[in-house]
Amino acid sequence: MGSDDDLTDDVIYGGRVKIRQPRRGYRVNVDTLLLAAAVAPGDRLIELGCGVGGALLSVAQRHPNAHFVGLEREPLFAHLARENVEANGLSGRVSIVEGDAAAPPDLGVFEGVFFNPPFDAPGEGRTPASERIPTHIADQPLESWIKLWSNRMAAGACLTLIQRAQRLGDILAAFEGRLGGVELYPVRGFAGDAANRLIARARKGSRAPLKLWPGLDLHPSEGEAKHTPEAEAILRGDADIWSV
Repeated sequence: MGSDDDLTDDVIYGGRVKIRQPRRGYRVNVDTLLLAAAVAPGDRLIELGCGVGGALLSVAQRHPNAHFVGLEREPLFAHLARENVEANGLSGRVSIVEGDAAAPPDLGVFEGVFFNPPFDAPGEGRTPASERIPTHIADQPLESWIKLWSNRMAAGACLTLIQRAQRLGDILAAFEGRLGGVELYPVRGFAGDAANRLIARARKGSRAPLKLWPGLDLHPSEGEAKHTPEAEAILRGDADIWSV
């Protein structure tokens, strides 16, 4: 499972969530927290490819009465996710299942599904090959995941994901005929830029028209490291995506 020297102990979400994670490779980041801030409430929710549990545990903090499942294929991530659940005192509401989301065990139906699929095609990844840990969601097209998991959602349940803005066409095509009431939330790196990220959510059985939100600027202007007040509130866990 790796030595302690290979891991770091961090706090996220305004100090509300403690996370132990690998020192190298893919780590909890801004996208993790943006996804957590976008998940709609529900009694029972699941994250696909939950990694070490950064988004999963942040959502659990936002929705204190809900129960959660984190599904993760990689043994190291699943092990760390279980440790993080315990460290945050959430073992009564959050469980980690080691398994492949492409061939999931029978976990019942959910009122919410959320995930952060890798942005690149299989074999490219987000990190150098020397640091890459295979991610099961990268093995299948985005449409395959939405098709599979929309059939494991209760009526009115919400699916939420974050992805590159350039994948909008793929996202809408995957939702077509399966999920409706689509809401799109652009995320821009700097004010005045084109959006480079997109948060999308849709509901099972909804016929509401597509809604495009104004979105979020992460930084006031190019070259500025500080976040905008709106982004800072979201990243600290003091606001959700749909209220700013």
